[in-house]
This record gives sequence, C-alpha cells and structure tokens, in this order.
Amino acid sequence: MSKKRPNFIIFMTDDQGYGDLSCMGSNDIRTPHIDRLANTGARFTDWYAASPVCSPSRAALLTGRYPGNAGVRSILGGKRKTSGLLPEVPTLSSELKALGYRTGLYGKWHLGLREDCRPHSQGFDEWMGFMAGCIDYYSHIYYWGQPDNPIHDLWENGKEIHKDGRYFTNLVTDHAVDFIRRNAGEEEPFFLYVAYNAPHYPMHAPEKYTERFADLPWDRRMMAAMLSAVDDGVGDIVAEIERQDILDNTCIFYQSDNGPSRESRNWLDGTEDLYYGGSAGKLKGHKFSLYDGGIRVPGIWNWSAKIPRGQVISEPCCAIDVFPTMIKAAGGSLEELEIDGNDIMPVLTERAKPERNIYWEMGAQTAVRSGKWKLVLNGQLEEFEPPTTDNVHLSDLEEDIGEKTNLQTEYPDVTAKLMHDAEQWRKQIEKRWEQEWKPKSTTY
Repeated sequence: MSKKRPNFIIFMTDDQGYGDLSCMGSNDIRTPHIDRLANTGARFTDWYAASPVCSPSRAALLTGRYPGNAGVRSILGGKRKTSGLLPEVPTLSSELKALGYRTGLYGKWHLGLREDCRPHSQGFDEWMGFMAGCIDYYSHIYYWGQPDNPIHDLWENGKEIHKDGRYFTNLVTDHAVDFIRRNAGEEEPFFLYVAYNAPHYPMHAPEKYTERFADLPWDRRMMAAMLSAVDDGVGDIVAEIERQDILDNTCIFYQSDNGPSRESRNWLDGTEDLYYGGSAGKLKGHKFSLYDGGIRVPGIWNWSAKIPRGQVISEPCCAIDVFPTMIKAAGGSLEELEIDGNDIMPVLTERAKPERNIYWEMGAQTAVRSGKWKLVLNGQLEEFEPPTTDNVHLSDLEEDIGEKTNLQTEYPDVTAKLMHDAEQWRKQIEKRWEQEWKPKSTTY
C-alpha cells in the first residue's frame, strides 16, 4: 500500500431510485461498471441520503451535517442571486484543500448561485457544470419554472461557457477524466466530485444508449439509457485511475441524492396510465417522501488497499458520514469541526455496528431510524400529497422493508421513545434555523 494519502472520488447521481442498478436488484437496467465497484468493494443495503430532495441532500454530503445544521433545508431556486450553502460552513472540499488536496467538481452544484455560494467559494480549485436544479442535456438551458425566461446555465471556473449539442453526462465524464490525467502524477493527492445530473428530468439520452434497451417501454427505456451513460462514465473514470496506476490509493464512493421522481416532468408517454421510469424497488415512497423510497439509495464504497472486497453491509449509514470518514482517512482531525455524521471506516473494514439514531425532516414530515426501527411522522408518499392516514408510523425494517405494517400500537414504548427523540431533534433544527440560517436564506 502506498504511504501517500489517498485520493477521493465521489459519484453523485440525481433522482436515482434504490432499485435502478443491476447490483441493487434491477432486472432490466444493466450497470456493469458500477456493479464492479460494488463487487470489489462494499455495497450498503441500508444507505441513506440525508434528505428526499437534492439541495439539502448535497449540502449534507459536503458538510457532514444534517441539512438544517448546514443552512440548506429545501430545494434552491435558479435565480442568479439565490443564496445557498454559505462559505462559513466547512465543506469536504474546503477541508481537504486545507490539507493540501487539489479539488475539482464536475456536474450539478445546486447549492446557490450567489457569488459567495458558488463552488470556488467552497474550496473547489476548479469546476465545470451548472448551478440550478436541472438543465436541458444538450442546450444546457434551465427552463423549469420560467418557460418565458429560460436561463443558460453552464459554467467553468466562474465563467459562463457554451457547449451546445454536447450531451451533459459525457461532458462531465470527459472533464473528470482530464482532471485525473492532469493530477494523478502530482505529489499532492486529489478530491474529485463527479455530480451527474442523470437520471433527473428532462429525459434525454443519445441513440447509442436508447438502442441498448430497445425492448423496454419508452419511459423505462429512457431511464435505462440515461443510467447506462452514467455507468459508462463511471467505467471511463475508473479506467483512467487504473491507467494512472493509482487505483489502490483511491477511495471511491457512489450514491444517489434521493429516491426516484414521480413528478409529471418525468412522464413521457402522454397516456393516463402514467409510468415514470424510476424504481424504488420494494421501498415505499418516492422523492419528497421520508418513507424509505425517498431517502434509501444505492451506497457503494471502494478502496482496494483498505476496504475488503465483496462486502454487503446492512448497517444503516448516511451521507452525513462521508465527510468525517474521508477527512479522517486523509489524516485530518475532526475535533474542531461541527459534524453530525460518524467516521464509518470501522464499519467498512471491521464490520463495526455503532449504535445511533439517524434523523430526517422535510416540510411537515420528520423521521428517525434506530437500528431496525423506523418512525415516520406525518409521512407523505409524494410531493403535494396530503400526509398518509398513519401520521405516526412505526416499522420494523428487518421484517418489513416496504414499511407496509404500522406497529405503533403493538410497540407503544418504542413508538414513544422514537417520537420523543425525533421531536426533540426537530425542535433543535427549527430553533437554529430561525435564529441563524433563515435570515440569510433566499431559496427562490
């Protein structure tokens, strides 16, 4: 094993469901390159995003904090003065940069467009991508919510660029490969954040990829094609790592930002029998929901020099754990940092089983996972839907992965304890938000 500090690569996809990788059980989407990372590393069955929507989820990943403690609790807008993740909050990129790492971001940002909220204010030496929530994959224009005033949204190192006609997934991959080629031979290690926007709407994919899944219904075919392009991108990036002979000393992590979307913009076929393309597998709920379909996502770690290969880990872990895990692996200290997550390298290398609660909040919803137990308060299945009739829903996820059976009356003590924990945690989030973050927040 090299004595040099490890390189880090994070792959983040967008609105990718728990059931939309072949290594996670999909029978119709083929993802051999991502599967290889799972098969030669560690695949989590119970990995969680920190939010069921993108901006808070990404803020949590980069800060190691719950979204409310990072100052980003909702989906951020696309106007040029929109605030977001503030530079006063330490990020994985800023902390690794302080440790001597070279840092790069390629893909979706969605953590604020105001100058002090852009990637170069958060520790990224170089970056290319878009800053709002979604873009057309070929024109790189942000249409959503403002059809009469579309905004071109493609940037490189703070300057607007134009790459008309370039499929964005491929553009991200090419820049990431180039970053590795330029930095692999340097003495300093690097941190590379590859934030693919696929398979978020609009549903665009080159013919090369749609032809691979010609037997699938049109909506599912587009979903499969978009993820196949991501899979090829992951393959190209890992292949470059191997060409540079640094695979053993590179820690790779892969997750989605939240569950699959049921928004009408994911609907393609124009019939009343809506089919949205993405799959949460056996999980209940979708994007915007605090049932597991909205927050349990693929989670894969690969570091051949340290993480034993072929592991399937069921320990519940979360995106807030990425920051402390990577900082500690880089030789940094967590003592002066505010974090909510854990260093989970002992889980990855020793199969440790730490005892803790993991919390979520979204709108009126609050949830907590404690071991096998999951409690959801005021749960919704989709955006704009009223809460389910089970406004207090307790599940045993070891026996009921789909959260179908409400056990609150059968286990009143467990329900009472988790309700108390969740409500106290939520009060702390609300109090801090009102005192510290809300006065600085502009989310439209």
